[in-house]
Amino acid sequence: MTGLRVEGFVEEVWEESILPALEGYIRIPNVSPLFEPAWRSLGHMDAAVAEVASWCRSRPIPGLVVDVIEDPDLTPLLYLEVPGHPDAADDTVLLYGHLDKQPEMVGWQEDLGPWQPVRRGDRLYGRGGADDGYAVFASLAALELAAREAVPHARCVLLIECCEESGSPDLPIHVERLLPRIGEPSLVVCLDSGCGSYEQLWGTTSLRGMVSGELRVRVLREGVHSGDAGGVVPSSFRILRLLLSRLEDEATGRILPSFLHAEIPADRLAQAERMAEALGAEVHTKYAFAGDTQPVDSDPLELLLNRTWRPSLAVTGLGGAPAPSEAGNVLRPETTAKLSLRLPPTIDGEPATEQVKALLEADPPFGAEVEFEAEAPATGWNAPPMAAWLAEALAGASQEVFGRPALFMGEGGTIPFMAMLGERFPEAQFLITGLLGPGSNAHGPNEYLHVPTAKRLTACVAHILAAHARRGRAGPS
Repeated sequence: MTGLRVEGFVEEVWEESILPALEGYIRIPNVSPLFEPAWRSLGHMDAAVAEVASWCRSRPIPGLVVDVIEDPDLTPLLYLEVPGHPDAADDTVLLYGHLDKQPEMVGWQEDLGPWQPVRRGDRLYGRGGADDGYAVFASLAALELAAREAVPHARCVLLIECCEESGSPDLPIHVERLLPRIGEPSLVVCLDSGCGSYEQLWGTTSLRGMVSGELRVRVLREGVHSGDAGGVVPSSFRILRLLLSRLEDEATGRILPSFLHAEIPADRLAQAERMAEALGAEVHTKYAFAGDTQPVDSDPLELLLNRTWRPSLAVTGLGGAPAPSEAGNVLRPETTAKLSLRLPPTIDGEPATEQVKALLEADPPFGAEVEFEAEAPATGWNAPPMAAWLAEALAGASQEVFGRPALFMGEGGTIPFMAMLGERFPEAQFLITGLLGPGSNAHGPNEYLHVPTAKRLTACVAHILAAHARRGRAGPS
């Protein structure tokens, strides 16, 4: 592919077609089913799928198939298929993304909002643009580029799901049903991950798993005057604190149970060292710290390992407490905390969830009612050894498109589908990458997509599909 022609096409398709379509997608509040139980009756998910499917059908890609897979018991799935070039081997590439979104979250800047697309220079603000609405547009644009340039590529299947933010409970069912159409991919491309900077191509080598759920502590059938009950009835909040101390050292943040830790492989440690050297203080300066708040460690390497290979706990929500402005002098009957416990990539999420539940519910302080209602567990993912052809393709694509070498990193988040795909297709190679870089703030307020990097990533995907067609099933290096 000729550099100038590639750059010109990618610029044109993004500015004239993809960005307007993404703005329309951002306007749709299609929150994932875990956070919006009424998603089906509201119709937002169907609207998002229909709008994106319409855009896909409009693209001039020979042989493109666009199907919306619907089931009354499942979230919809957008299935796309592009036939392989006649000069490519009889092979399959699976490309993945999702359309469902996280909830609105508070804290958006005054002139921004979750369902209000705003373009400011290099940034497109709005919920779901970077996580992960762009994936289907970038993937299909890469295939359109290959068609325009007559560059051979293998048969490509795109799976765009609508429940990733809920832990992907429906996707394994869809995949099992579609296996005869999917085939046996030798390469999986997932555009739902992060990047350490916007200066080069980043490959994700691991993802953490997660134990999540609601921890509920109940001490009374109804609230009572704090002056009457204080010192007699134990506080539900204090009991909650005691239970959390079974999981976490509150002074350091270290997770205490040994069953939640894993040995860090030597190759992943070496990658983290290279990343720490490349990013330095940017590992933590990308966060909007308030006042004089400092990171938990001053060593970039330790921070990287903390967010990729060590467990960590976040309390992401609290229930049972009124807003401070509405709080009376009442000892509340109960407190509920929503827990997000990140797991090392090699820890199995299911037994970890069972062990955490047992740990939190055993011997409740003061005999209080304690229940941990767990959500579906998520197991992390550690990439298989990278084939020589893929390593060369990533290096070449990054140098050609960004003018800098590719880098590799572990990610602290979870993509539930990856662990399942790794088990289903053990011989496949994986390219996990994305646009969630410094400041993009997925899941939080002021989420944005970095437009120049999205354009470059589109070109990189086209390069890698071409390299796959040339080197297809080469073995691991």
